[in-house]
Order: sequence, then C-alpha cells, then structure tokens
Amino acid sequence: MTTTDHTKTLKQLINKPGKLAKYNKYSVPRKRPQGAIHKKCVRCGRNGAHISKYGLNLCRQCFREVATKIGFKKYN
Repeated sequence: MTTTDHTKTLKQLINKPGKLAKYNKYSVPRKRPQGAIHKKCVRCGRNGAHISKYGLNLCRQCFREVATKIGFKKYN
C-alpha cells in the first residue's frame, strides 16, 4: 500500500470507531504542499528528472523531444 492510497485501510476500519480515530490521528498521510511529488511534467506527468528552469516544467525525456521546437540548441 502506498502513502497516497490509504483508503483501503479506512474501509477496513469503518466499523471500529476507536481504531479509526487512532489511525486518523497518527497514520493518515499528511498533506504536503511542497517537494518533489508536486513537481510534475506538464506533458506526461512524471515526477523524476524534472526541469523547472525558465518555467518549462518538463521531465528530461519530454524536454529532449521538444527542445528544438522551443528554441534550444544542442552543443557538441
């Protein structure tokens, strides 16, 4: 189970109010307004290898595909 999918556990605890309250207090993933998970590629949605410089917000794979179209040159 991932940290973003805790609903499965909540369905199991719905009939146990004491344990549900304790789970909600200590174990529910917190909302995090910043960090790597919130930087996503605007084309494909990947989180890793994110290029946010110049407001691009692309992953490195998508950047390689569109770099020449948006005016970047490859230096040898």
